[in-house]
Amino acid sequence: MSDSLGRVVKIAGPVVDVAFAQDSLPEITNALEVDVEIDGSKSTIVLEVAQHLGEGRVRAISMQGTDGLRRGAEVSDTGAPISVPVGQETLGHIFNVWGETLDVETSSIGVKQKWPIHRQPPPYEEVTAQNEMFETGIKVIDLLMPYVQVERLVYSVVLVLVRQFLFKK
Repeated sequence: MSDSLGRVVKIAGPVVDVAFAQDSLPEITNALEVDVEIDGSKSTIVLEVAQHLGEGRVRAISMQGTDGLRRGAEVSDTGAPISVPVGQETLGHIFNVWGETLDVETSSIGVKQKWPIHRQPPPYEEVTAQNEMFETGIKVIDLLMPYVQVERLVYSVVLVLVRQFLFKK
């Protein structure tokens, strides 16, 4: 956790400008956290730095509603980008943008690994094309005209049109 603290100076919908000391500006894509209280209920708003404005200010985008956020609120820099859980234990669960589970307690799924949402892509040499068949669910099409999964988007649109034509009332 970084020791950088700042203050909210402007709020315009999900866009929040934050002032930091000139020597402790957070990096672009770093996560910022702001504690707010609404009707006695405390919560933390997560922001992501999108732009350095100069003069010790950054522009951040809120990952949730900014209700209850006020100018002058203290903002802390996490020192890292937003990270989300990855791995087999995450399958079947619903997550929000900043990596918290919505269906169960986050601590109950035993997260072993978190990856930042902004990271380098794999080298081109490691990316391979897969020749998996795309199952449409329509037996005639699956048997007579099997599609490769790469073409999924185009054929999904075609399938919707075919289903509408075949199953017209």
